[in-house]
Amino acid sequence: MSIFEIKGKVALITGGASGLGLTYAKNLLQRGAKGVTLADVSSDLGKEAVKLLESEFGKNKATFIKTDVSNYHQLEEAFKKTLTEFDNIDILINNAGILNDSIWEREININVNGTINGMLLGLESYIPKYKSGPEGVILNISSVAGIAPFACLPIYVGSKFAVHGMTLSWGLKSHYDRTKIRVVAVCPGVTMTPLITEAYGRNLGPAYQELVKEIETLPSQMTEDIGPHVMTVIEKAPSGTMWVIEGGERPYQYTIPDRFDGANKVFLE
Repeated sequence: MSIFEIKGKVALITGGASGLGLTYAKNLLQRGAKGVTLADVSSDLGKEAVKLLESEFGKNKATFIKTDVSNYHQLEEAFKKTLTEFDNIDILINNAGILNDSIWEREININVNGTINGMLLGLESYIPKYKSGPEGVILNISSVAGIAPFACLPIYVGSKFAVHGMTLSWGLKSHYDRTKIRVVAVCPGVTMTPLITEAYGRNLGPAYQELVKEIETLPSQMTEDIGPHVMTVIEKAPSGTMWVIEGGERPYQYTIPDRFDGANKVFLE
């Protein structure tokens, strides 16, 4: 198995100013990445994140650009700034997302359209042309909600299933052969970030709030538990694969059943 070498590579991370996005930035720099661009809607968090990374890794390792990923042109500016700052772009992490079914149109715009914008820009335009080595990587962030149903957050689940489907499709060999970009995804379990800790009440109403207890039964993890495992996925995972990281345990591959396999068919009588 060939290993993608993170050392010397340049990454663009959407939603990179806090939470898991910032954790991924730290992990990449710890592995010797040349630089990271944090694309996020929060200027305050972005500036603080750059200061934090510079204090640990030195100057000219991180840059921030205010970006709404649902706006194609704003996200393209993040790609352009990455090239201005670091000359190359090798890794895209489509991490930006919200968990709030009460504003579901915005949720879809960020979680689904934002990922589409990143895929179109990264796969079709920038990484093939500006990668520094023979291969690039796009990492999409789905969720355990992208492989299993949750009654309390059906729209969020739908958005993460969409990321799942896009990863499988853009990760096919036909796309890798023409772009030399591996497209993979991780499905984090419940991770203690504001996405989770501030999620209560962000649903379709009282009937849905009563169902939130199903989330509370799941194994949880901290951001520092998941980060190193995500780096392993970037380095080693074959294109078009999905990796569950839950309860701080190492990644395992999730695959959907083959619809042509008769053993998987259950007929309605």
